[in-house]
Amino acid sequence: MLVTTNVKNKEWFFIDDTFAREAIDVLYKVQMMYPFFLYGFVIMSNHCHFLIRVPEKGSISKIMNRFKMGVSHSIGMGPIWQPRFHIALVNNPWAALRYIHLNPVRAGICECPEDYPWSSASGKWDVMNLEWF
Repeated sequence: MLVTTNVKNKEWFFIDDTFAREAIDVLYKVQMMYPFFLYGFVIMSNHCHFLIRVPEKGSISKIMNRFKMGVSHSIGMGPIWQPRFHIALVNNPWAALRYIHLNPVRAGICECPEDYPWSSASGKWDVMNLEWF
């Protein structure tokens, strides 16, 4: 599934590299506590996209709740998120991953997805191979 969550008031919160890095660290901490398959992600200035698969006994609501609370707590800010998140079921995971990775290119931040450090396209982060989707 493709999950999107937005910062409240569309504030450019993750323009701060420290906060973007912390969001990724929290994502991996949540994955350890509430296992799910992570295939790709991007942390944009005012929203995040994740391509994930939640095991049958898992809960996307719990995962997102812990992620959003964890990020807010880790950076020492009050609630920074809109209360809800959006889920899209994915028929073509390759297209969904391409959509995620092209976000910073479409926003004019970089010329190719690999140049954006807060994305799984950068090759810096551990994600599952889509063959396991």
